[in-house]
Amino acid sequence: MTDTRRANAEADTSERNSAEPDAGGPAPAGPASEADAPADAAAREAAELKDRLLRTLAEMENLRRRTEREVAESRIYGVASFARDILAIADNMARALQTLRAELREKSDAGVKALLDGVELTERELIKVLEKHGVRKFEPQPREKFDPNLHQAMYEVPDPTLPAGTVAQVVQSGYMIGERMLRPALVAVAKGGPKAASDSLANDNADAPPRPDALG
Repeated sequence: MTDTRRANAEADTSERNSAEPDAGGPAPAGPASEADAPADAAAREAAELKDRLLRTLAEMENLRRRTEREVAESRIYGVASFARDILAIADNMARALQTLRAELREKSDAGVKALLDGVELTERELIKVLEKHGVRKFEPQPREKFDPNLHQAMYEVPDPTLPAGTVAQVVQSGYMIGERMLRPALVAVAKGGPKAASDSLANDNADAPPRPDALG
């Protein structure tokens, strides 16, 4: 009888132990774990919004810089078409003055001299106005090396006294607007002379005098 009671007591104790949770085991998920999920989602959303904001600010800064550059270029080069048309007037004035030699001007009467002086003054004022708007006149010098970026060759001049591939004559002055070419200078290129000093260090084919069929 005693053994029976002892067995029943041990069985009750075993059932109670199996029903109680193990103090050393993992704790069940509680309200604190469920509260962490919304916080993580909010942090991710905040990071995404910050990234979008930074991208938008960078795009706006790039747009601002591009707009400023376009406005500056428009201010400088917007008159290119008009200035190109005005150059024809400057050319005609220069041609008119070049047709009269110095000795002929000296023999002219006071009225003709005053007229010529007025034309020269008008030409100088026109050049000043063009320079005010960023248009600059340039004229190659004799023996200057031919540069296809600045010059346009009209013909070749056989001249053994000039280095081959250099400027022999200036037919028409060139003009720059800002950092761009408005109109190249029209020149005659020397041929038949010695090579230019810089040609001895370069490839002969690369620095040969321009061919008549390639000028233009």
